[in-house]
Amino acid sequence: MKEEKKILGEARRQLILQWLKESDTPLTGAELAAKTNVSRQVIVQDISLLKARNEPIIATSQGYLYLKPAEPAKTYTRTVACFHTPERTKEELYLLVDCGVTVKDVKIEHPVYGDLTASIMVSNRLEVDQFIAKIEATKSSYLLQLTDGTHLHTLEADSPLKLDAACHALKQAGFLIEA
Repeated sequence: MKEEKKILGEARRQLILQWLKESDTPLTGAELAAKTNVSRQVIVQDISLLKARNEPIIATSQGYLYLKPAEPAKTYTRTVACFHTPERTKEELYLLVDCGVTVKDVKIEHPVYGDLTASIMVSNRLEVDQFIAKIEATKSSYLLQLTDGTHLHTLEADSPLKLDAACHALKQAGFLIEA
């Protein structure tokens, strides 16, 4: 059996870029590492180099995504302020995705670091489950734990009615902080 050769340097980065551009779903570092016969850490470094060249790549809880130019379909966004304990995160995210919105990120205002934002990018219950499983598997903390439960989400939907429904659902569940 012949051992596969590592794909080196710039050739590897160009392949990674091509695969990310062609994929409609996130690609994990492990997947890219296996395809190029290098370690996941090498892929992390490659992604950093590509980002330094202003390639629009984001890391999500499901893997790396290449941000393609916006499609002509109109999307609407809204930022909401929420409050809950870490144990209610899944409930909050299910509530939102069940309204047909994408939860793009979570933001907090840290007393030392200022505004901190983390990409979430979940649009359905499966993606929520994968996000929660990754948090649990890595024993990571939720950003809201740094602010005793207060946080913001950027929500995105294809209609303002879905955003209205999401806000109403958050309010009914006691998650929404209102002015």
